[in-house]
Amino acid sequence: MLGVSGRARSFGAVAEAYERFRPGYPAALGDLVLTYAGRPVRTALEIGAGTGKATRLFAERGVTVTATDPDGAMLAELRRRVPADVITVRAAFEDLPPGERYGLVFAAAALHWTHPDGRWPRIAGLLEPGGVFASFGGPVRLADPGVEEAVRAARAPFLASDEIPSPDGTPPEQDMQWPGTELQRSGWFTDVQQSVIERRLTMGAADYVGLLTTISAYLELPAPAQKQVFRRIRRVLPERVEIVGDVTVHLARRRDG
Repeated sequence: MLGVSGRARSFGAVAEAYERFRPGYPAALGDLVLTYAGRPVRTALEIGAGTGKATRLFAERGVTVTATDPDGAMLAELRRRVPADVITVRAAFEDLPPGERYGLVFAAAALHWTHPDGRWPRIAGLLEPGGVFASFGGPVRLADPGVEEAVRAARAPFLASDEIPSPDGTPPEQDMQWPGTELQRSGWFTDVQQSVIERRLTMGAADYVGLLTTISAYLELPAPAQKQVFRRIRRVLPERVEIVGDVTVHLARRRDG
């Protein structure tokens, strides 16, 4: 099994599939973040940018985005997709040099890959006074409980679950979820908010399996096991599936002083 840092660097082998099959982010997300900021956001730093699905959301709104990722293959795919003025830096979050400050720091389905030690003071140090931090993402689930159960049974010999547990152990029934829980405790941020943008998507069965090929739990499996589990899952799927792709958003503001 790969450790967290290894899993975080496992996506480059599937960069093209990641771009093709993973859903992008709705325009409402960009509106939510920039409205919360309450002032013009001119610069942003993205943690774990991947192929740039969230990068585009803010770059197209006139924000100068510095997109960072430790994986060169993911950044190469990103560069093919984003406006030319997006700045790219190949580096893990922990290796970013201090000094530059931004109006917004954000992470799209990537914050859980960062190391917890010093995470919040480091993020606060990258923000202008009163600057905004945003983290957003969420698992993609099958909407039909019967289909979901069939897929669970198909993958059971290989994986008990394909989701990532809460990094701080917050139970799913608690109102405030991670990273909001840590933001509230950190002392570096104020006005911590959590909201959900509901989303339903329909895709073909082959595309859904393509999406699964980009999820870290499956990427951890040996290649022969991957082929088996994807074959088993494809056999129990209808030709088209509806998925729940809700985006959970956490927002916080850097404390002044």
